[in-house]
Amino acid sequence: MITDELHLKAPGNWMNDPNGLIYYRGEYHMFYQYFPYGPRWGTMHWGHAVSKDLIHWEHLGVALYPTKGYDRNGVFSGSAMAKDDRLYLYYSAVRYLQENEDDIHLAGDNVFETSQAMLISEDGRHFDNDHAKKQIIPVLQDEQTGDARDTRDPKVWRRGQEYYMALGSTFCNKEGRILFYYSKDGINWEYRNQYRTAEFGKMLECPDVFELDNASILLGSPMWVEEQETEYQHHAMCWPVKLSFPDCRMCLLGPRQFVDYGLDLYAPQTMLDAEGRRIMIGWMRMPQPVEGRDGRSPWIGMMCLPRVVEWNGDRVCFRVHPAVESYFCREAPVSEIWESGRPFRICTKLGEGEQLNIGGFRIWMRKGRVMTDRSSVFGKNSGYCMTAQTPDMGKGQCELDIYVDPNLVEIFIDKGRYVISQVVYGLGNILEGKGVQIFTA
Repeated sequence: MITDELHLKAPGNWMNDPNGLIYYRGEYHMFYQYFPYGPRWGTMHWGHAVSKDLIHWEHLGVALYPTKGYDRNGVFSGSAMAKDDRLYLYYSAVRYLQENEDDIHLAGDNVFETSQAMLISEDGRHFDNDHAKKQIIPVLQDEQTGDARDTRDPKVWRRGQEYYMALGSTFCNKEGRILFYYSKDGINWEYRNQYRTAEFGKMLECPDVFELDNASILLGSPMWVEEQETEYQHHAMCWPVKLSFPDCRMCLLGPRQFVDYGLDLYAPQTMLDAEGRRIMIGWMRMPQPVEGRDGRSPWIGMMCLPRVVEWNGDRVCFRVHPAVESYFCREAPVSEIWESGRPFRICTKLGEGEQLNIGGFRIWMRKGRVMTDRSSVFGKNSGYCMTAQTPDMGKGQCELDIYVDPNLVEIFIDKGRYVISQVVYGLGNILEGKGVQIFTA
C-alpha cells in the first residue's frame, strides 16, 4: 500500500489534474488523471486516494478506466457530487478518430472527439466501469454551442433543488469559452448558456465556479495565454464574476489574476471541507520523473498543499489550510530538518533587500516584490522558468509562511494574499536568513 504525507504524489508513473475532489462519508476523496503504464502522459484513467485529515493520503488504485466506445481513449478530467448518499462522478470521455500507429496512447494527427459521461458509485469505494457509466452530453456538432474536440472538464454543483454544470471549451480555436448546462436530477442535462472572451486565451480548461463571501469566483486554466513573465503557455487563473440563475448569464467583474505566481501550478479544483470552507488543490507540473522508493516506481506529478480560498474585497487569496498549519507544531533546530529529510515549515519576515536561502532555493524582496530563483536546484530543464515574482505589493516588508518538501517549495505571502510554489530537484542542506523559525511535525 502506498501512502503520502502532505502532498499527494503519483503512485508511480504519471499524474496530472485533480478530479472529483469531495468530502464524502467522512473522508476526503481525490481522484486524479493517471497514466499507469509509464512516467509520461498517455491514455487517461482516474487514480483514487482518500484522506481523513488532508494530511495523510492512502492510494486506492484505479477507479475509472476506458471501457466504452465513447471513452475508449481516455477518461479525462471532471468532478464529483454526492446525491442520495451515492457518489456521482462526471468526466470527459475521449475517442480518437485516427490511430497513431507508433503509439496507441496518442491520437493520430491529434484528431479526436470528446463527450461528457458519468458513473455512479454506491459507496465511493467501488466503481462499476462496465455497467454504471452513462454518456450524458454527446459530442457537440454545432460550433456555435461548443467544440466537438475541445469541450471538457465538467464541474457539477447543486444549487437548491437544481444542478448546474460548467464546461471549458474554445470558439474556433481563437477564443476560450465556458458553457453552462442545467439538470433537474444530475443525470439528464440541457444546454443553458455560454460566455466567451479573450481573457480565456484560445481555450479554457478546468472551469470551477463558486460563491464565496458574497462574491462569485471563476477558477480556470486558460490555454495559449501570452504572458511576458513566463515561457509557459497555459496558466491557472481566477476572476470575480457575476453569474445569474437559472439562465446562467455570466460576465467578468475584474481582471484575471494568477492562482499561484510560481506558475508551475495548473488545473486547480475546489471543494468544501468538513467545516464548510472552500479549499483548492492543484497539480504541480514537473519536467522529469523522480526516482521511486518504498514500493513506488519512478513518478512524475504531485499536488500542492490544500489551500483555503478567500475573497478580501479586491482579490482572491489562497492561504494554507489550518490542518497543515497545525501539523507543523514543533519548533526544531536547523540541523534536525536536514537530518530527517522530512517536510518542514519556515516562518519569517522578509524586508526590502533581504534574502533567504533554503537549500539553494533563493527568496528575496526587491522594489516591493517577493522574488525567487530555483536555478541551482532545478537542473538543466529547458522551457521552464527559473525565477518567479509577485506583483509590486506596495510595501517594504511581508510575512512568509514557507513549506518545504524535497520536490516542492510553497511560499505563502501575507497569509495567502500571494503564493509562489515551485517544483525543485535536489535541495542542499543550507539555510540562511534572519529571524527564521523552523517547525516540523
